[in-house]
Amino acid sequence: MKAAAVIEQYKNGRRDFRGESLRGGNFRSADLAGADFSGCDIRGANFSRANLTGVKFAGAKAGLPKRWLVILLGLALVLMMFSSYFSAIKGYLVSLIFSMPRITLTDTGERQFDGWFIQVAGWFITESQVAAWSILIFLICFCAVTWRKNILAVAGAGALAVAVAGAVVGAVVGAVAVAVAGAVAVAGAGAEFLPGAVPRAIDLDVPRAIDVSLAVTRAVPVALTLFFCWLGWLTLKQEHRDPWLRKIVIAFAAIGGTSFFQANLTATDFTGATLKSTNFNQAILNKTIFKQAIKLELARPGNTLLANPRFREFLIDSRTGSGKDFAQADLRGAYLEGANLQAANLRLADISEASLQYANLAGANLTEVNAVNTDLRHATLTGACVENWNIDATTQLDEVDCQYIYLLNGQKERRPSSGEFQPGEFTKLFAEMFDTVDLIFRNGVDWKAFIAALKEVQVQNENTPLQVQSIANKGDGVIVVKVHVPPDTDKEKIHQEFNQNYQLQLAAIEAQYKAQLTAKETEIAIYRQQSVDMMEITKTLANRPIHVEAKAMSNSNDSSPNITIRDINNSAVNFGEIIGDVTNTINQIAADASPENAQLKALLQELTQAIEIDSHLDEEEKAEAANQVKKIAQASQNPDDAGLQKKAQRAVNFLETIAKALEPASKLAQACQKALPIILKTLGF
Repeated sequence: MKAAAVIEQYKNGRRDFRGESLRGGNFRSADLAGADFSGCDIRGANFSRANLTGVKFAGAKAGLPKRWLVILLGLALVLMMFSSYFSAIKGYLVSLIFSMPRITLTDTGERQFDGWFIQVAGWFITESQVAAWSILIFLICFCAVTWRKNILAVAGAGALAVAVAGAVVGAVVGAVAVAVAGAVAVAGAGAEFLPGAVPRAIDLDVPRAIDVSLAVTRAVPVALTLFFCWLGWLTLKQEHRDPWLRKIVIAFAAIGGTSFFQANLTATDFTGATLKSTNFNQAILNKTIFKQAIKLELARPGNTLLANPRFREFLIDSRTGSGKDFAQADLRGAYLEGANLQAANLRLADISEASLQYANLAGANLTEVNAVNTDLRHATLTGACVENWNIDATTQLDEVDCQYIYLLNGQKERRPSSGEFQPGEFTKLFAEMFDTVDLIFRNGVDWKAFIAALKEVQVQNENTPLQVQSIANKGDGVIVVKVHVPPDTDKEKIHQEFNQNYQLQLAAIEAQYKAQLTAKETEIAIYRQQSVDMMEITKTLANRPIHVEAKAMSNSNDSSPNITIRDINNSAVNFGEIIGDVTNTINQIAADASPENAQLKALLQELTQAIEIDSHLDEEEKAEAANQVKKIAQASQNPDDAGLQKKAQRAVNFLETIAKALEPASKLAQACQKALPIILKTLGF
């Protein structure tokens, strides 16, 4: 079926192309998302840069068409002949071992030898034989190292082999020379180093030497050709040998084969497909299915996750991962549904965007694993360690099967501490993490600064309700406060704004403390200078509030500062006024209008009384809390005023924050726990 016809029918709504022959079709940059090409012959088809999202190629046959197979075999034959030519040259050079010296007759009838040689008991070693022996030793070393290790090892051993060859030959020649010299000195006969003429008595068997030389010349090229053919087969069979050579061979074999270069293969199904000589270079393999794929190891993987043999085999058969080490593995976007990863080590692994539905991760080490946007629905996580794992709101944890987990390595910090998770509890535990901002305090918390900073952040983010979810003491002065925020909130912005406001509030409080300390030191100096008795000191302390008010009116002659006491006195006066104002506002609620109004009025009165008598709050905090009660009372009288309703909702959030920061036994905390849920329901928040 022609590619143009397929594309046209796809545009007309056809999606089922099962069993069609698409051999050699050009689908470059085509949009074929959702099509079904199961069982199709796609050999030689070009799907480069095509959108193949969700396409099914189950049982399809990819690879080289016959014409390209013939072309590549022809090229391979040419390369083999080219290699055989050089092998023949090597064979000829090695055959020089059996060569004889060149002999010419002098005018006197004596035989003259060209070049230098050594004659030992009828044996001749010529300069060409020395070179031939060197080449033979080098070839032996080359083949031995290549067979035992790989070709790259030969590169390192090449110089050594040449040196060994030279040394061996030199040693042989040297030994012969020494033997010759010794024989001449001791016996006076039997050996002689001759640069030119030799005695006539030596009989050279030239025809036999020529026959042996020809045999070696033919045998060496054949042996080398067979050896390198075997080496090529071994390289394809064993992936750890010469991976660089393997890449070249596979890339060469993929020329003209099925191409998915830069194609979008998201959720594409290659179950049971034959994929040799297929190009996946730079393809998008996100949740791509390779279950039971055939000859995937002979495909060109590029830089995709198929490049790692261990991961590729796991994608083909995901039942084999139990107890395996996948530490720091790049499994981003891998399709591992139903995978057996029981007790596997996935420390620091990247499984983001991967599909692990129904996977068995019981007892697995998920320490610092990147699981952002990972699908873990229905997965088994019982006994897994999730220390510092990276998840967010995109991580799918619905219906996870988990009885317990460990938050630290070494089976420490079990959750739950005893018993087992009830259905849905595991998902709820981690879902709460997605909608919180963690505020970490390493040297304790100044709660006055905390409340002021949180209030300021609420003002800066008017449409973002903030609620303290939990306060945890981690020891060594480390306090973690979790603040609940809506799902679509910019958590980073909230966190930064709170930290900035908290530091500003701390600085202001520190300035107040310093001013107070300075005031105390100044007063002590004055008391010492006056040398008054205890009665004088008592009188001075008793007159301090009047002194502050007078100072505020600029009628005091005493220039000593008294910031803290002045603030408290002003707060005390303001608090009395505020309580009266709040009480009047609450009394204006028409209790007889409805039972809800009567209940709301009673609850607000209880909150006001709790604020007045709570000893855990200072005057300023009481005044602020009372103001929040007033906002709620005003909103109850004007249910149609959207502005007052927003203020009331923020007021409830503020009271909840104060209550959670207080001791559970405090009056206000108890009153808030009782009243606020009913108030929220009554006002319809």
